[in-house]
Amino acid sequence: MAPLPSIFVFFLVLFTSSNLFAPSHTLLLQSEPSDEAFTSVLISQNGLDFLKDVLVTKAISSMIPLILPRIEKSVKIPFVGNIEMVLSNVTIYEIGAPTSYIRPGDTGVTIITSETTCNLSMNWYYSYSTWLFPVDVTDKGRASVQVHGMEVGLTIALENNGGILKLSLLECGCHVHDISINLDGGASWLYQGMIDAFEDQISSAVENAITKKLQEGMVKLNSIIQDLPKEIPVDDNASVNVTFVDDPLLTNSSIGFGINGLFITRENVPPVRYSTWGFQLPVFCQDPAKMLGISLDEAVFKSAAGLYFDTEYMQWIVDKVPDQSLLNTAGWRFIIPQLYKKYPNHDMDMNITLSAPPDIRISEDNIGATVYADLVIDVLEEEDVIPVACISLVIRGSGSVKIVQNNLAGSVKLNDFSMSLKWSNIGTLRLYLIQPVIWTAIQTVLLPYANSHLAKGFPLPIIHGFTLQNAEIILTASRITVCSDVSYADEENLRYPYP
Repeated sequence: MAPLPSIFVFFLVLFTSSNLFAPSHTLLLQSEPSDEAFTSVLISQNGLDFLKDVLVTKAISSMIPLILPRIEKSVKIPFVGNIEMVLSNVTIYEIGAPTSYIRPGDTGVTIITSETTCNLSMNWYYSYSTWLFPVDVTDKGRASVQVHGMEVGLTIALENNGGILKLSLLECGCHVHDISINLDGGASWLYQGMIDAFEDQISSAVENAITKKLQEGMVKLNSIIQDLPKEIPVDDNASVNVTFVDDPLLTNSSIGFGINGLFITRENVPPVRYSTWGFQLPVFCQDPAKMLGISLDEAVFKSAAGLYFDTEYMQWIVDKVPDQSLLNTAGWRFIIPQLYKKYPNHDMDMNITLSAPPDIRISEDNIGATVYADLVIDVLEEEDVIPVACISLVIRGSGSVKIVQNNLAGSVKLNDFSMSLKWSNIGTLRLYLIQPVIWTAIQTVLLPYANSHLAKGFPLPIIHGFTLQNAEIILTASRITVCSDVSYADEENLRYPYP
């Protein structure tokens, strides 16, 4: 059935990083140093309550109409004979759950609805024969049933099974406290008392039908979870590793998940090893009412930088600038006279390649990045590209981040840079004369290119149908924390997001 997947699949993949909502709570995730949870999520009680409301609403909409088995009863009464009573087309067509709650505990997550009401419709049939009359006496009509004070509950255990969340149903049940039956049609006033004798059987049928639906839903849910991928694609080159690290952590008011969270090459998920090494990833949200707290360790960003560096993705040819004269040796005749003398009026380009992965540092006040690059000045002669000099650059910038839908996006600006001559085929270069040209290339080419990609961001692992709302971003030492509420747009199928 559909109701259960809504909440627990949401638990499964919702976010990255380790987080807490108050200094008095610390989330401890157990892992080997090579299998750390660089991303995790803690869902607060407000978040659990929101998810519970979504769950209950979807449970009701997916469960009704619910057809119950045919109910028959035969009674032999002295001087009257055999009385056959049949209830058919017994259908639950309305369920109301005014009170419900969700509580995590030591053994699992418990969800209970109480004071639940349930309305049913059915057909009734009545037949008896007696030695006093040679013919059968029959009657039939419609009936309505109102169930009051019904309680439905289940407890589910959550555990890490090779990097995938496994759900096990520990307890599941439904109990009907009160029921009333009203007959219509035929001589209903005559048979009302006898039909009331069906109360226990109707109550039992309702309890069994709802319990069976919950059990079927758990089987379906666990199957869905087992089929979920262990990575979320970012683009053609990279994915985010969303394998779980250790079991979920449950307190009396929250659920925490540890996820690897590092960038990996597409379809290159490393095997998950069970963890034995302990480490602590404390994250705090200033507003404890927020439903979610998402924290990203700077190792996540460094893994992205390292991956793109290893795939040789970080290389640019600068052949267009606002002042195109700077890409002709004539524009350099006063900056590097020997270049113009050797290659007069030749077109040029600048080949920029990172020499090391960018170094990203997150502090309480700033996100800083240091980029190491080699800039090769090329002269274009007919079909030949002639490298004439190489300048080593150390570019220092600062960045900012924001939430765009369910993506963590950002931008970067240039603070300063330094450079040194690595090699030259045209003699010694006066770097202070070249610096304005390099500054222009960085500001007009590299930064706009980088910001165009950063503006798109990368996806937080959030189930399709849920959206972050009123998100706040907090910088701490080596971490970016997103504290947010969520909204939900009803979807027929909840699934992993794909770009």
